[in-house]
Amino acid sequence: MSGTRSTRRRVLGAVGAGAVITLAGCGDITGSDAPDYESGEIGEIDGEDRSAEEMTAAESLAEIEPNEGVTTLESLSLESHEFVMEDDYRGPTVQGTVENTGDDRIQLIEIRVRVYNDEGEQVGRYLDVGGDLDPGASWSFTVIILEPLADIDDYEVAAIGTPA
Repeated sequence: MSGTRSTRRRVLGAVGAGAVITLAGCGDITGSDAPDYESGEIGEIDGEDRSAEEMTAAESLAEIEPNEGVTTLESLSLESHEFVMEDDYRGPTVQGTVENTGDDRIQLIEIRVRVYNDEGEQVGRYLDVGGDLDPGASWSFTVIILEPLADIDDYEVAAIGTPA
């Protein structure tokens, strides 16, 4: 009987772990509402990995949890973006500007950056969140990337939001 319980526990544990892994990707918007990601190049990185203290500071400010209720908005225009290696605790970042080209205020803006290694595998997803963007206004964003420099090769960025 104890062999049966042990086997059941293993099966239930494996199923539970599989469900967690499956649900972990559910923060992405899919289907026709999926945002259009723009590719970005990182190029040669001139810098060093963060120290332990810098990593602690970066982790406390980096956004990694996507918001529910955000969607693709035609009035949200990604005007510019680039990889920037900051010479402080922020380290590798993607910075740029997004504009509200519509007639209505945007309540919440989320910039999503997906980071890839040199084999094209996604190694991380990071965010910056802003809000209350009036029509015609722009917002400058900075997305902090926590991956070690050796692990990042390319990125993609998208802007999504929630109308007011």
